[in-house]
Amino acid sequence: MYSTRSNLLIGFHGCDEKIAFELLNNPKKVKISEKPFDWLGNGFYIWENNYDRALEWAKEKQKNGKIKKAAVIGVVFTLNNCLDLLDNQFINIITEYYELLEKDFSSLGKELPKNKNVKSDTNKDLLIRELDCAVIEYLHQKIREIKEADKDSIISEYDTVRGVFTEGGPAFPGAGIQKKSHIQICIRNMKCIKGFFLPRL
Repeated sequence: MYSTRSNLLIGFHGCDEKIAFELLNNPKKVKISEKPFDWLGNGFYIWENNYDRALEWAKEKQKNGKIKKAAVIGVVFTLNNCLDLLDNQFINIITEYYELLEKDFSSLGKELPKNKNVKSDTNKDLLIRELDCAVIEYLHQKIREIKEADKDSIISEYDTVRGVFTEGGPAFPGAGIQKKSHIQICIRNMKCIKGFFLPRL
């Protein structure tokens, strides 16, 4: 009942400058990420209302040679039917699907994917989220299977996935606040994106 959220929101996508202008000039050509370690599953990633974190991420990618010139594009979007992992209802759902995935892997004699650390990350924030991604993708696979078996089923895939992440080490000695904490959105249904804009600084 409360999973549908229609208000317009603003987010920021860190990327190469070329991609930023491509999105601005051709907003229907959105490239989604489908890496097995994506934190919130497959989709288009944005930082909720956090320009600085998006730019910081892009600059890290530039430093590592993954992109040529760091940039940020603004995104106006809606969450619509959202798998909101800041909400107990949806945390319980994802826990149930983890248990189903675990049973499936066990029956096949396979090991579950694991969340892993990056060697360069001294904070051990488990930046490679293979398990989380697998559970979220499994949940959507099962929803598709239900829809295929029963066209009249009211169940539907989530348009967006929203999660909070704490990372980066303490903001100050003894702090529970982390330097790089943020809310991230994975947009699965591109109709949720209402437009792109160049942020004013």
